[in-house]
Amino acid sequence: MTTETKTPVRRRSTRKPKIVINAKDLVHIEALAEGAMQRNPELADRLLDEIGRARVVADAKMPKTVVGIGSTLTYVDETSGQERRVTLVYPEDADIARQRVSVMTPIGVALLGLSEGASFHWETRDGQRRMLTVTRVEQPDPVEGAKA
Repeated sequence: MTTETKTPVRRRSTRKPKIVINAKDLVHIEALAEGAMQRNPELADRLLDEIGRARVVADAKMPKTVVGIGSTLTYVDETSGQERRVTLVYPEDADIARQRVSVMTPIGVALLGLSEGASFHWETRDGQRRMLTVTRVEQPDPVEGAKA
């Protein structure tokens, strides 16, 4: 009789980081995803998946360190060390020249709801897999938001 010893197998975590979405943005984001189903079903499905796994919170309970619509954030590419500062916006406000990234882009979907310190995998246009880490999140000035 032989006794088989099993050694624990280490698996690389493929868990996605936890995300939080502001309840006041949820309806608009869902409508955008539904509207994109015909034009870009893969992106729309990814956004709906993110919404489905998100913790939805009231505006007053939205953590200041979480990326939402209007948040300006800094992230670093862990492979190249390159740092970028962008603002997450709705598609109608997107302007890459001003570093205003639409929530309806692959990177916008990936950034939505992330907290400072969260990392996620990103696939570049040429098929390279990179890890990006959110290093800083800044919320819009409430006075400025009221003017818009």
